[in-house]
Amino acid sequence: MSSQYYIICQDASPSLPKSQAKLLSISWAQYSQEWNSSLHTHNHAELFFVIRGRGSFQLQNRQLSVSSRDLVIINAGVLHTELSQSGSPMEYIVLGVDSLEVLADACGYVQSHFYTGWDEIVSFLRLMLQEVRDELPGHQHVCQNLLEVILLRLLRQNDLTLTASAGDHSNSRECDFVRRYIDDHFKENLTLDQLAALAHINKYHLAHTFRKEYNTSPISYQISRRIQESRMLLVSTDFNLSQIAQILGFSSLSYFSQSFRRLEGISPMEYRKCNRPASK
Repeated sequence: MSSQYYIICQDASPSLPKSQAKLLSISWAQYSQEWNSSLHTHNHAELFFVIRGRGSFQLQNRQLSVSSRDLVIINAGVLHTELSQSGSPMEYIVLGVDSLEVLADACGYVQSHFYTGWDEIVSFLRLMLQEVRDELPGHQHVCQNLLEVILLRLLRQNDLTLTASAGDHSNSRECDFVRRYIDDHFKENLTLDQLAALAHINKYHLAHTFRKEYNTSPISYQISRRIQESRMLLVSTDFNLSQIAQILGFSSLSYFSQSFRRLEGISPMEYRKCNRPASK
């Protein structure tokens, strides 16, 4: 008879304290013709595991190419959206995790590629999906424990540093709600009165506290979100300027061009010429 026996030593291995990083959601997605991408943010970190295919992430001013075995961790409050490459449709699994942050540059994201240990990570993710789909007894605890295993595995990656975050990135719940509402509805014709009513606060109080927290007014923030989205449309589509202005809710082409130049320092057409890949 042969056997193996190991003593588990309580050493100073990398760890995340239990109850800090909390699993909020898990989702699976695969590219299809109905794929709808729009820049958005979350109040928690997101971990994107690219299972197969190729695509890119639009993150504020950067576009990041991704492929199978890539992991992208995006901190809370960072604008992003996913784009699939048509010839190689992207499939990914994403975890929404509260009270977690990856040490990154000012853009608030990190990309890592797995050369080893990828199959084990994917097996944990698929088990989590199975637990949630089947709603098995105690599936919440199973998924939370699997998250901790995954995070410990990630800490072994030399290029990743994960830390606990406060979880609440705003001192005002009302302002945070308004900001997220604008992120989801920035193409609509929003007014300060409407936003204040949705947040159940006085519009003057909203204007003051929003500017204090984000150094801009709610309506100016909406315009900046439209301009951020327009940058992606200028680079990745053939829509003309009038179409882009209409898609993003600008009242006129001149207002769109004026807003774009004020925020970017150049005209929309100049931006398109400077940032669009050269045609073959």
